[in-house]
Amino acid sequence: MEILNPATEEVVERLEPATAEDADAAVARAKKAFPAWRDVAPADRSRLLRRLAGALEAERENLAQLESRDTGKPINDARGEMGMVADTFHYYAGMPERILGDTIPVSGGVDVTFREPLGVVGLIVPWNFPLTIASWKMAPALAAGNTIVLKPAELTPLTALEFGRIAREAGIPEGVVNVLVGPGSVVGQRLVEHEDVAKVAFTGSTAVGRGIMAGAAGTIKRVTLELGGKSANVVFADADLEKAAASAPMAVFGNAGQDCCARSRILVQKDVFDEFLDRMKPAVEALRVGDPLDEATEMGPLISADHRERVAAYVPEDAPVAFKGEAPESSGFWFPPTVLAPVSNDDKAAREEIFGPVVAVIPFEDEDDAVRQANDTPYGLSGSIWTQNGAKALRVARRIDTGVLSINSNTSVRVATPFGGFKQSGVGRELGPHALDHYTELKNVYISTEEG
Repeated sequence: MEILNPATEEVVERLEPATAEDADAAVARAKKAFPAWRDVAPADRSRLLRRLAGALEAERENLAQLESRDTGKPINDARGEMGMVADTFHYYAGMPERILGDTIPVSGGVDVTFREPLGVVGLIVPWNFPLTIASWKMAPALAAGNTIVLKPAELTPLTALEFGRIAREAGIPEGVVNVLVGPGSVVGQRLVEHEDVAKVAFTGSTAVGRGIMAGAAGTIKRVTLELGGKSANVVFADADLEKAAASAPMAVFGNAGQDCCARSRILVQKDVFDEFLDRMKPAVEALRVGDPLDEATEMGPLISADHRERVAAYVPEDAPVAFKGEAPESSGFWFPPTVLAPVSNDDKAAREEIFGPVVAVIPFEDEDDAVRQANDTPYGLSGSIWTQNGAKALRVARRIDTGVLSINSNTSVRVATPFGGFKQSGVGRELGPHALDHYTELKNVYISTEEG
């Protein structure tokens, strides 16, 4: 396997891909390590995870440089993401002593519940935020007492391999963390079907998610799926248009649009449609697209030549391009940030997940029309609502079928809050205390207090 730098097309690393037999061996190691890891005292498990979080902080710059070369993301973005990786482990390091059960009053005795770890968990992560999304799965899984087999994407495995080294050096016991680099059709499929894997957590496309859900049925395996999105950025006429328009570009062009919660549909009330576009245009044209290792760069290349070709298909010669930014013409998989407007919500560019720096700007009439169009999609992952009317903001937020919404902001992810989607955007939640529910099984125990 040749790992390319998307900004230069140069080979960064050559790796031997894992096989199905390698996957079996990794699962066997994780299974063997599970009883001892499960039985580590919660305070001791917390100390080990805190040590790992500290080691990740110490390696932040090394990991950021590696992530930037591997994915093409701007170095400042990579540094921020590696900071979040450490923050995620710090957060879940506090959880082993907080995985609580209930005491339930019942006739004739006492009933108690326990949260038990599942066992071996298979984690399959994508190429757009390789180590960040892996940490969202690894940290709660380990905190709950599970052992893991991590399969990074074939295009971007380097920080996952580094994580394996860092975990070992931080004192995580042998077999608790296993990293396999190989094709999803081989390694990923084996994890999905393996009878000793109790759960699979997957982030990626909705199409692949369907296959994982079907494959897990053979062993009634637990699954969490964080899948595609076509999120709406809803801008009402009474919004702070200057702020909304200035922040809209990076809400979709961040990470070159390769983000499942990108606000790739901007719904703008007709009364201010033209004004919004006028305010947005200079922000798009000013975006710095170029060398990911340049501190000033705001957007890098797409991940591969094939992906660039796929994105370009959504912008044919007759596409309604309102304006776009610049992109290098040198080696690398570059594509300019592109704004399509006006677009109907029925158009292909407004319905399908492009996963690139292309945004569709769609007019709407009133509040009901905004909600109707925002919900007219098979997805429901993220989104934003811009208005200075607090009651309207809450009304609309309750009516939009989306898992993560921001009001007068375009942020989606915080370590302490749940992240996940409605409809075909997924099953389950990551981050926050809610993630632990998906890495534990609820056990109920009744204790009789009757005499005799």
